[in-house]
Amino acid sequence: MIRDITIGQYYPTSSVIHQLDARVKIIVTFLFIVSLFVVNTLMGYVLVTALLGAVIKISKVPLKFMLRGLKSIMIIIIFTAIINLFLTRGEDVIWQFGFLKLTKEGIYMAIKMCVRLVLLIVGSSLLTLTTTPIQLTDGIEYILKPLKKIGVPAHEIAMMMTIALRFIPTLLDETDKIIKAQQARGADFDTGNLLQKAKSMIPILVPLFISAFRRAEELAMAMEARCYHGDEHRTRMNVMCLQKRDYTAMIFVLVYCGFTVGLRVAERYLPFLI
Repeated sequence: MIRDITIGQYYPTSSVIHQLDARVKIIVTFLFIVSLFVVNTLMGYVLVTALLGAVIKISKVPLKFMLRGLKSIMIIIIFTAIINLFLTRGEDVIWQFGFLKLTKEGIYMAIKMCVRLVLLIVGSSLLTLTTTPIQLTDGIEYILKPLKKIGVPAHEIAMMMTIALRFIPTLLDETDKIIKAQQARGADFDTGNLLQKAKSMIPILVPLFISAFRRAEELAMAMEARCYHGDEHRTRMNVMCLQKRDYTAMIFVLVYCGFTVGLRVAERYLPFLI
């Protein structure tokens, strides 16, 4: 289960998506997430799924590798489905037990929320899978650069976010090693009630926190030893500049966003068309 988490990992390969500017990919990912909350029809979800599938195909990232990351959040998806199934109010009641009601509206809402959550996770993972941590840092810093005029530490924020993403795979690997080491000593993490399972996590969390603090201290000492002073008088080896493919991607995404907004407007004012 630990190794199934793909958030924060980078999949090295050569594709058009990998070559796009990091700033463009960050903005496109943000617009894609917003579009998921704008879309509210079957036609819209089919469009979003088809677009995401085409981008995954172009990125040359194996679909199995991306879907593997959904195993770690399967509990959240199931919990979301159950909440929407039985707590969504509706007139067409199929089954009822006390305050729990299963309605057609609840089934529709559960399916919609689960699909939306899956698309959100897969689309967000595509950003980190096709962008290196250094490119992410530079892209976030460039986007936040206008906020420096009002005192926002853009470089420090970008650095913290990138370090957090960078160390997700490292901490997951460390967690996997700790679990195997504890199991070799006779620890049991599968049996018992919920309280007993929570107590059994202490032998994992304590060494994991100690290891994380140790890595943070080592990273801080390494940055100080290399005379790192943040954004002060810092030059760049690779200056980011937009290419023709970046402008093409932005135009394509803007057309997509306009189409999703058009679907939402048609749903409200012209429902017979969809």
